[in-house]
Amino acid sequence: MTQTNSSSNDSRAGLAPGAGGVPLTHKQILVVFSALMLGMLLAALDQTIVATALPTIVGDLGGLNHLSWVVTAYLLTSTAVTPLYGKISDLFGRKTLFQIAIVLFLIGSILSGLSQNMGELIAFRAVQGLGGGGLFAMVMAIIGDIVPPRDRGKYQGLIGAVFAAASVLGPLAGGFFTDSLSWRWIFYINVPIGIVALIVTSVVLKLPVRKTQHHIDFLGSALVAAAVTGVLLITVWGGTTYAWTSATIIGLAIGSVALVAAFIYVEAHSSEPVLPLRLFKNQIFTISSIVGLLVGFLLFGSIIFLPEYQQIVRGASAVKSGLMLIPLTLGVVLASIGSGALISRSGKYKLYPILGTGLASIGLYTLSFLKIDTSFAIQSGMMFLTGFGVGLCMQVIVLATQNGVEYKELGTATSAISFFRTMGGAIGTSFFGSILVNRLAYNMPRLLPKSVHVSQSMESGAISGSPTYLNSLPAPIHNALLQAFVNSMHVMFLAAVPFGILAFIFSFKLPEKILKRSHGRHDGDGGAEDLEAVAESPIFMVE
Repeated sequence: MTQTNSSSNDSRAGLAPGAGGVPLTHKQILVVFSALMLGMLLAALDQTIVATALPTIVGDLGGLNHLSWVVTAYLLTSTAVTPLYGKISDLFGRKTLFQIAIVLFLIGSILSGLSQNMGELIAFRAVQGLGGGGLFAMVMAIIGDIVPPRDRGKYQGLIGAVFAAASVLGPLAGGFFTDSLSWRWIFYINVPIGIVALIVTSVVLKLPVRKTQHHIDFLGSALVAAAVTGVLLITVWGGTTYAWTSATIIGLAIGSVALVAAFIYVEAHSSEPVLPLRLFKNQIFTISSIVGLLVGFLLFGSIIFLPEYQQIVRGASAVKSGLMLIPLTLGVVLASIGSGALISRSGKYKLYPILGTGLASIGLYTLSFLKIDTSFAIQSGMMFLTGFGVGLCMQVIVLATQNGVEYKELGTATSAISFFRTMGGAIGTSFFGSILVNRLAYNMPRLLPKSVHVSQSMESGAISGSPTYLNSLPAPIHNALLQAFVNSMHVMFLAAVPFGILAFIFSFKLPEKILKRSHGRHDGDGGAEDLEAVAESPIFMVE
């Protein structure tokens, strides 16, 4: 066997396409990445651009306690279709699925911008999620196709940097459009980016299409979507709309368990399951899925509410609240790029999820101490620590999974990891949103002056988080409501800490398998290069 050493940007060493064939040069991979990163930019922007506009959107469209559903609807549908994208792409190739995801995403974006009430916005955000679910999964799977595991860390670091950059630009753009034009432009801005992404992918993304007889597991996808919906309704309604012991919540819990059992049965008997249960025999996949779910739970579930604190409690404009998130995203950028480079150099990855989940747990704990007058310097330290922790583990678990499964299941396994992380985000958003609303309803009557009667309109306005409404209130009432928000967020962030600790514990159980320097279809467990397999496989080239 032959092994070459990389000495320049155009070196082909270690860069073998996943299906085998002539390896891409570093320059060619960067060309492909230009297309992938545009798709990633769309998905990442949409997860963050809404955050700073949420108070204004709710104030404009109404919807009262439905604020979290603007985020959750997107995460729910993207969660449901993510494994479906992975399975279909394993059968037919990635490029077409990637472009279909972009088109669906753009349709949902246009419709969301045209929404006239909260119900329409939530529904169209769900359409947007149908495309968003394929973007991230296809990007990570295509990286697995063209870059071997040993070199994948540094390239996934670039993807992490795009995600983090979007996390900075998203809230800023959302704030700018909300303050200067209209919140509707946070959706319209996706259109020109998406069109460019379609053009670039058509030109530079040259991937072979594999024609295979297939059976698509639509029943499995429908069952998992229904099960996740049931869990989300429990977290949204439990303790607020309905008591935890009510017949509605108990019925939803029983129904969700039954749907999960039905999903497992269908997957066990399906010829081509959307989520092959045999993957869970692989400890790397199982632990990565659990950690991914918990990290998504924490990241989307609690951090999405930071702009609420900045705008409502600190009185920041939408743009300024976006700027205030820079320390968080800076931490994600530095950790993602730095860990990717170190992993590629050493071939080892286990340390980073352990450090990341530990730091993220500490960061979330410090965020529970936010007060009305907490200085921005202290806030920055809290957010940077949390973001740095998330950045150390978010990409690494994908890398570990891709390195630990057979190539034929690369797309399915990658999409499954994205599925669990997104599902965690969807459940986390509704769970922490429910805690925030529940605590607000509890704290407001206790903190308002005794002479003030909490009317239904006041409670609804405060819970909806409309800055315009809150700023119109008399000073004693306004100050009491701000304190109610702070006290409620304190409980919300504290509730996140145990989940961070749980992710930290599971990270220790992640097996470490030295990253392979190639990933042809016949790579053995030891990761030795199989040159004959490379010669037999289709060629991935960029023209």
